[in-house]
Amino acid sequence: MSTPTLRDRMKPVELLLVSAALGLFTGVVVLMSSRDLILSSISFGAVFIVCLVSMAMFVLAIKPNKKELLDIEEQDHSGSSAH
Repeated sequence: MSTPTLRDRMKPVELLLVSAALGLFTGVVVLMSSRDLILSSISFGAVFIVCLVSMAMFVLAIKPNKKELLDIEEQDHSGSSAH
């Protein structure tokens, strides 16, 4: 079994950081326009969660390439022999 690459391991962190950046941007814009810290915090949280869920759904919808399909097939065969 091969170990995942650094890029594969950092993918969840990348999704979290992008979602946090979009949420922070929205929170700052709301804070600058309304001067209400509570509304800004709520906007940050809502946009963070919506972006995180949306990006996770997009990642799940991506069709795997041949290399990924071979890796999945290899893992299926190695996992079934262990039972």
